[in-house]
Amino acid sequence: MRVRFRGITVREVALFDGPAGWGEFGAFGEYEPPEAAHWLASAIEAAYRRPPDPLRDVIPVNATVPAVAPERVPEVLARFPGAQTAKVKVAEPGQTLADDVARVEAVRAVLPKVRVDANGGWSVPEAVAAAEALGELEYIEQPCATVEELAALRRRIDVPIAADESIRKAADPFRVVALGAADIAVVKVAPLGGVHPLLGIAAAIGIPVVVSSALDSAVGMSRGLLAAGCLPELPYACGLGTGGLFVEDVVAPVVPVGGVLPVGPVIPDPARLAALAAPAARRQWWIDRIRACYPLVCR
Repeated sequence: MRVRFRGITVREVALFDGPAGWGEFGAFGEYEPPEAAHWLASAIEAAYRRPPDPLRDVIPVNATVPAVAPERVPEVLARFPGAQTAKVKVAEPGQTLADDVARVEAVRAVLPKVRVDANGGWSVPEAVAAAEALGELEYIEQPCATVEELAALRRRIDVPIAADESIRKAADPFRVVALGAADIAVVKVAPLGGVHPLLGIAAAIGIPVVVSSALDSAVGMSRGLLAAGCLPELPYACGLGTGGLFVEDVVAPVVPVGGVLPVGPVIPDPARLAALAAPAARRQWWIDRIRACYPLVCR
């Protein structure tokens, strides 16, 4: 990673080649098999199931700004040429609301639309205070951890609320709508088990959808772009430009042009795969993890 993001500085994924294309299994290391199995199901879908036909061939993407100091914001935004929207990480452990405001203001000086992502880091009173301090926002993503807190917050602020973890980590992804807890659904291919399950949720959930990444490599990112390309409507820029956060990837970097990325399959570069290969012991750790998750996929 160019900077620490989601608490990590190195991203690990397992890739495998199947008859329908390449699949990516990238469940974060702390995820136990019941949760990680969804990510494996997504990888199997990519490798073995014919993809749906997209309705569009380019996807507008937002810039993603980690919890960096304000002076680093221009450097980060330069990796997203043409983007009109930025998603800014806030509520970072060890930082303050004042840090968040300074970072958001630095972004706002460059880009017209700003959304923030708190990853459930605020209580309801903290989120109310943050919504007031941060100024005009496109939306706040997962400001609080629970669906009940999101519903309570939505009654107290005018800023739209987007649900992420409350959908992809929930036994019932539709509960956020049933409780009136969100205006927007942020959905990610791998945690939901693949493109087809994501499209099913998007069709049924009844609120606008934003497709985002889970710090995917270019292989996994191609599935997010495919899912976004298959949606009948795409009212918001998608969070699918995070490849710019990596120093290296399994293909040559694809930089957004005019704020959009293309829809299409990705075939890893063999030389890059060799250069980025994990040590033998770590590779075996991932193989063992796949073995532990696979029976849960087959239920």
